[in-house]
Amino acid sequence: MIIRLFDSKIEKFIESLEPAVAAKTLRTIDLLETFGNQLGLPHSKKIGDHLFELRVRGKEEVRIIYTFHGGGAVLLHGFIKKSRRIPPKVMALARQKLGTLDEA
Repeated sequence: MIIRLFDSKIEKFIESLEPAVAAKTLRTIDLLETFGNQLGLPHSKKIGDHLFELRVRGKEEVRIIYTFHGGGAVLLHGFIKKSRRIPPKVMALARQKLGTLDEA
């Protein structure tokens, strides 16, 4: 499966993580590349219509929201999860980015 980045912010987000956390995040992205839509918990979870979260557990709870589009996965947005729920602003941003993919 092909993994694409929605924009350079995802790459910058991953680069901003501590090296060990960044490595674990990249390994989880590799799992998504290998298993695609067959990847499930604890690594991936559906969070809405056409939206999924890549879950990286550890010292920091890293989440990358992604979707499947054009025969591959598109990483839309990454953040550090600090509460039980995904912040509404993050969900709104992910839905906005998803909408621009549908228009393209």
